[in-house]
Amino acid sequence: MLDQALHTNLTYLQFVLAAITALSLVFITAPYGRHERKGWGPTIPNRWGWVLMESPAVLAFLAFFALGENRTEVVPLVLLGLWQFHYIQRTFIFPFLLRTSGKRMPVFVAMMGFTFNLLNAYINATWLSHFGAYTMAWLTDPRFIIGVVVFGAGFYINRKADRMLMNLREPGESGYKIPRGWLYERISCPNYFGEIVEWIGFAIATWSLPGLAFAAYTAANVAPRAFQHHRWYKETFDDYPKQRKALIPFVA
Repeated sequence: MLDQALHTNLTYLQFVLAAITALSLVFITAPYGRHERKGWGPTIPNRWGWVLMESPAVLAFLAFFALGENRTEVVPLVLLGLWQFHYIQRTFIFPFLLRTSGKRMPVFVAMMGFTFNLLNAYINATWLSHFGAYTMAWLTDPRFIIGVVVFGAGFYINRKADRMLMNLREPGESGYKIPRGWLYERISCPNYFGEIVEWIGFAIATWSLPGLAFAAYTAANVAPRAFQHHRWYKETFDDYPKQRKALIPFVA
């Protein structure tokens, strides 16, 4: 399982999947959340769909990490902590904060997410604990410091944006409203913007091809969805602010 050629090939495969995903999402809107629709097979409650598709990023990541020869070294453990800091919240806390009573997710979509997260967990976890080489000096390297700062900024933006969206609904409400304030005055999807920033930070902090592959895939996956959300807002609300961009303030 810890084969260098296999690991390299799977890492390059993730770049290919990023390109395919970005191209596909230009033409196909993922059928969950506000874009939920029939015709995608059996469904499960939205919350449990999130847990299912994100769980490999926590559990499989830990299992793969434990296989590496460097699994007890300080720097790999610190980087493991960054990863789990995001994904424990995303997998086991975030879904149960959602005020999405009655929303469902196609099993097909959840399983696609599960499969990707399994691949992503393998290439990043085994890089950190086995194929990568991080000495204690890495903790004072400018790339690590900048990466952690960028990661933290992205996490903060992502979490704050998610909380603001959740708080738009009173308990029991299920409709959609126009988010106001903070970065929502500039872009429709600061949560997605924050997620991209976060994983760019991780790629810098690890200075690795697997980290870059994940950052690329994240952008390929959420950027098209941000533009779909932006278009949906403009079509749904006549008074939607015209100055807002979709994903990047002042740009797009």
